[in-house]
Amino acid sequence: MILDTARYLSLHSLTTFSHVLLVRDDAGEPKTSVYGDAERVILSPQTQRRADRMHIRDEANLGTGPLASHAWGVRTREWGLRVAEALRDEHGWEAQAALEMARATLRGVGLNFGSTPNTAFLTKVMVFAPEATGTALARIIEEHRAELEAWVALVAEAAASAERKKKTKGKGKTAAPADEEEDTEAEDEAAAGEEKAPPMPSRIKARLITGLAPADAIDIALYGRFLAEVAGAGNVDGAIQTTAAFSVSPAAIIRDFFSSADDFKIARQRAGTNFTDALARLNAASPFDMAAGEQTPSGYALDERGAGMTGQQNFFNGTFYAHSVLDRVQLRRNLANGGMNPEDVERAARDAELAFVNAFVNAVPSAKKNTTAAPGTLPKLVLAHGGPRPYNYAAVFEKSIHREEGVPSLIAAQRLLKHHAMITKKQRVEPGAVLSYDIATIEFLDSLRDAGMLGPNEVEHPAELSPYCPAGQPA
Repeated sequence: MILDTARYLSLHSLTTFSHVLLVRDDAGEPKTSVYGDAERVILSPQTQRRADRMHIRDEANLGTGPLASHAWGVRTREWGLRVAEALRDEHGWEAQAALEMARATLRGVGLNFGSTPNTAFLTKVMVFAPEATGTALARIIEEHRAELEAWVALVAEAAASAERKKKTKGKGKTAAPADEEEDTEAEDEAAAGEEKAPPMPSRIKARLITGLAPADAIDIALYGRFLAEVAGAGNVDGAIQTTAAFSVSPAAIIRDFFSSADDFKIARQRAGTNFTDALARLNAASPFDMAAGEQTPSGYALDERGAGMTGQQNFFNGTFYAHSVLDRVQLRRNLANGGMNPEDVERAARDAELAFVNAFVNAVPSAKKNTTAAPGTLPKLVLAHGGPRPYNYAAVFEKSIHREEGVPSLIAAQRLLKHHAMITKKQRVEPGAVLSYDIATIEFLDSLRDAGMLGPNEVEHPAELSPYCPAGQPA
């Protein structure tokens, strides 16, 4: 069985990007970090993981890919709104009552909400839960409506009582002597304790927490979740590890000065005269008849100089090394712990692996996609291999690659495969499979094969990087 000797699937890729800005820091600059002998541009792990996760989900939503029939999770602050929506639409609650009850019950299980009008019904933290969570929690609330409404009334009464006592104590209160300060603080704490809101009935709380559990959401099983606010809600250790991708060459950042044209100004410049009815003149084919420099009806002369707007944006170039690992055992454990039927766990795990490998190959962060077309980029080399432990090859590029050495992506491919050959020999792990979408890299692989030095099996489709690929029919 694969899991006996290859618990971990290690994935490595080399992808060359041209004039992109896939991720930026809080100042709008490309993210950089010094590694080895040079500063590198980096792509943060969370950026890559979101791109992979959304790629997997988008394929499933289109009814394609191996995970089309599986359940999913949603990461959001809006679960209060989703619960309220389900109470209103599915159980006939009045809208405001549904909102208040949804917030009160989620507070009762440990989630806190914002304090401004815009965030009053948004949780303070993002909660990653199955997509059916809103419906599931609303059903539980409806079943226990009478008990929950009584509990909410008690909570409101306790809060009002505490507020009244606070105002009463504040009136005429003088500073206590130093030797009485500790006693006063203790009394205040005791009084506050007496006014604590009553806890939610335990059996209802337990059911609501179960509604927040990961269940069979495939992306929660893959990527995990951490929900410290709700005890017992089911934190999940992710089955995927991701490193920050980084450029194999020193950082190459382009400061791009740009100017944007004002269409009305350009129209006047082309005609050589001013005009009064700007929109009509813009769409007219005949020359403008207003004399140059003549004032507009609004009383000021139109400025004909320069661009409509100028500014600066940053791009970067380079070949990036990316690395992710799938823990096959952890994935199966997460699916089983989520409540999936034992007979379905193995099939779901294999489908998830195929979908993840496909996303690792194809997913690209979508930042500035309309002005860079970055999502159209495919990797020049992808290497996949199993092993009893993960294998991270980032150290291969501690010494950065410079232009005088040759084409960086080819030099990087040579280094990566040479290092992998050494690891397979010394660690005695499987050579795995390799995939390329670059002619020069494919020719390099051909030369290694002809010399009997290509260890990995060259494949033609991402699914073939996994041993679970259906025979003869790549997923």
